Amino acid sequence: MPASTVRKRSRSRITGAVALAAGASLVLAACGSTKDTASAGSGGTGRVGVILPLLTSPFWQSYNDYVPRMAKSEGVQVLKTVNSNSDPAQQITDIDNELTQGVKGLVVAPLDSAAVQAGLDQAERKGVPVVAVDVAPDKGKVAMVVRADNVAYGEKACDYLGQHVGSGKVVQIMGDLASVNGRDRSEAFRSCVKKKYPKLKVLEIPAKWESDTAAAKLDTLLGANPDIKGIYLQAGGVYLAPALQTLKAKNMLEPAGQKGHIAIVSNDGIPQEFDAIRKGQIDATVSQPADAYAKYGLYYIKAAMAGKTFKPGPTDHGSTIVRLPSGILEDQLPAPLVTKANVDDPKLWGNTVG
Repeated sequence: MPASTVRKRSRSRITGAVALAAGASLVLAACGSTKDTASAGSGGTGRVGVILPLLTSPFWQSYNDYVPRMAKSEGVQVLKTVNSNSDPAQQITDIDNELTQGVKGLVVAPLDSAAVQAGLDQAERKGVPVVAVDVAPDKGKVAMVVRADNVAYGEKACDYLGQHVGSGKVVQIMGDLASVNGRDRSEAFRSCVKKKYPKLKVLEIPAKWESDTAAAKLDTLLGANPDIKGIYLQAGGVYLAPALQTLKAKNMLEPAGQKGHIAIVSNDGIPQEFDAIRKGQIDATVSQPADAYAKYGLYYIKAAMAGKTFKPGPTDHGSTIVRLPSGILEDQLPAPLVTKANVDDPKLWGNTVG
């Protein structure tokens, strides 16, 4: 998800050629077997640095909790996680600091899809493989991107609101457009509505993953448009609480099934969203797999450190590896839509954390 509550723009833009990644995957035999490369790296052993984008979102707090547990199950030696605190420039410094400590691999959740290239270039110069989690870089070398299909996030939200609202004004509270996640979700939602639900009118709030910005702009928009019928929150971890508080303050938070209810679809799959679905405050969310992000981020970095390669195709863990337009490979993990019908499913990670 996303990615920042207080965003500072990194001015550093280091250009570099896009390189095809070296990493590994548990890919089905039909998609090609893994093989060792000429540069076998550390043979799959050594310390790994894990860099978080922020810790002010319940989603990233959960991911952070999963890291040591998944490191143990995957047999990876991880250093204490590092929090870049929503600052793309600090994230580059964090990468450099981890490299200075002699890590043999890095798992990074980029804050800015373009700015992170500076850190990726540093790692490449030192021969240290990197796995990106949640956000794909625009340029730079990574062994794998571990991420769900963010275009599908926007489309699922569009379809839900289109089918349950039908016509009228809907709002999408967007993420940071400097992140590929924000761009993918925003454009997918917008395009889907235009193509499939022309009776909906989309209003947009650029909120850059900032909770305060989302609250202030939503308050203004609702004041000018009291007939809003639906809202798409691109990141429940930072937008859920301020959105519900704003609606409540304006006496517009009606339960699902009652007159005046505003249909709300979110993204993340955090426990707070599940509780809101049970209470009828929101209608649905797309569950980003925080547990699988940690598990496969560490799996792929271990494989990359061993010098293994992989190919596009279905995996043995219910996902599909695809080649992005940049040439980078991405393991697109499943991200189910959660509604009142399946909110209590024990397989959902949001029901396993306490």
